[in-house]
Amino acid sequence: MQSGIEPLPIEVVHLMAAGEVIDSLAAVVRELVENALDAGATRLVIAIWPDSWQVRVADNGFGMDLANLQQAAQPHSTSKIRIRQDLEQIRSLGFRGEALHSLAQLSELEIISQRPSDTEGWRVVYDGQGQPLQIEPAAIAPGTVVRVNHLFGNWPARRQNQPAPAQQLRAVQLTIQNLALCHPRITWQVFLNDREWFNLYPGQTARQVLPQILRQVQENDLQELTLRLSLSATPDAQTPNPPAAPCLYLLLGLPDRCHRYRPDWIRIALNGRMVRLPELEQTLLSSLRRTLPRDRFPVCLLHLQVPPENIDWNRHPAKTEVYLHCLDDWQQTVTAAIDQTLQLNSSTLSETLHTQRVGTLLKTAEDPAVYNSGGPWPTQNQLPGTALPSLRAIAQVHNTYILAEHPGGIWLVEQHIAHERVLYEQLCDRWQLVPLESPLVLQSLQPAQVEQLQRLGIELDAFGDQTWLARTAPLPLADRPDCAEALLELSLGGDLQSAQVATACRSAIRNGTPLALPDMQTLLAQWQQTRNPRTCPHGRPIYLVLEESALSRFFRRHWVIGKSHGI
Repeated sequence: MQSGIEPLPIEVVHLMAAGEVIDSLAAVVRELVENALDAGATRLVIAIWPDSWQVRVADNGFGMDLANLQQAAQPHSTSKIRIRQDLEQIRSLGFRGEALHSLAQLSELEIISQRPSDTEGWRVVYDGQGQPLQIEPAAIAPGTVVRVNHLFGNWPARRQNQPAPAQQLRAVQLTIQNLALCHPRITWQVFLNDREWFNLYPGQTARQVLPQILRQVQENDLQELTLRLSLSATPDAQTPNPPAAPCLYLLLGLPDRCHRYRPDWIRIALNGRMVRLPELEQTLLSSLRRTLPRDRFPVCLLHLQVPPENIDWNRHPAKTEVYLHCLDDWQQTVTAAIDQTLQLNSSTLSETLHTQRVGTLLKTAEDPAVYNSGGPWPTQNQLPGTALPSLRAIAQVHNTYILAEHPGGIWLVEQHIAHERVLYEQLCDRWQLVPLESPLVLQSLQPAQVEQLQRLGIELDAFGDQTWLARTAPLPLADRPDCAEALLELSLGGDLQSAQVATACRSAIRNGTPLALPDMQTLLAQWQQTRNPRTCPHGRPIYLVLEESALSRFFRRHWVIGKSHGI
């Protein structure tokens, strides 16, 4: 049960980050919804009238009694903290006690509320200082309804400086969506000008909520991971009353299924609230850089549950900018979580994405000349951390695709990009330069090209005007007849990671190359063991899955032709 609302001591007020809390319609919605969530609400009904600057938020939380209602809009009055030490133990979404008082100053504020244990509710209208102006009994179900009328009515300049109405509504929608992703078990109903605008239905996790927001994304396009972490990696782990263990939740759009043209769906949440942590955003982008196509960005939600003493919320009035302790440790943990999420496993091999390609794939089977016959089953090994058994190579299609059998269906694996993924990760783990038996002559090198090769560690000696001798080369290129051409390609720019991609691409098995069954099986085994087996370093999908259930549907295995010969 919520404790009473009381004014904060003046010394606590002086310690808090000051500033305007209410600066837009979206800020009104954010502050009122956060109060409702702190009150244990599971259902929220939000109504907005932008033209008249009105907002109403109704919830089914545990409500307030009359004494708390009379105190609710007083400056720095809150039930969530009491003393200065509480600022280091923030467990609620709101804590400063500024929002309702600011709304009383900037609008006509009215609150109706009833606790489940009370027999009647109360309606309170507040004046511009947050003092009760009108109090009367009200019939209301347990919960709270807050009405904000004529926002900024006494501050015309603030209204004039607001964005266009469409932008304001987009900000409101984004605010609600962010809170819904952080609190997926909540039911949301949103109305605009007395008409239903959108609904968000509850789910067990954000995986069920995100497809309601991004309509082109299906639940099967998303993979989630929850990690409960040891307290040993966090400060103050030896305190007499240790807090709950930190937790990481990662919801990732699989890179072979969905991505964005802009980095607009990289979301980071901390203890139930979206925040800005640029360091973790860069970690996410860097970890996924070589799994997506060029100029594409991931769909990703990272939600960290962190002991409150490891966070300083008291940095910005909107509470979106925070200080997070042990940031380096979190970056390492996030990188490892992404690698684990991108591994192949049975839960991410749904046929939904591939059923539409059944006809195209089966037409390939009509020409027996394109197949090489298969052999016996290899040893069955389990992939680390997954429930996916090894694939059995049975044929090569057009000297380009490896056809593999799986207990649940068949796979097509593109041999060049699968090998490229294998070589790229090997080069990332060990970028080895070896001496060349005979130095290579590189002609017409510009100074920038020379500097680029030297940055990559390649040893060069001057050999005349714009001519250089290369004495070392990356190991995969050293014995290739086109090594000089490859070095010239590397000299054209890019960082070490780009050089590793280019080297892997040039060294990988080319499409059109015939492979024996043992070679195909070896490549499949190596590819399955990579950290990011879904896409090549350029972001192209490596494999196509066709489940046995899809084959059965295509061949109408469920049809019964006649009693004498059922199928």
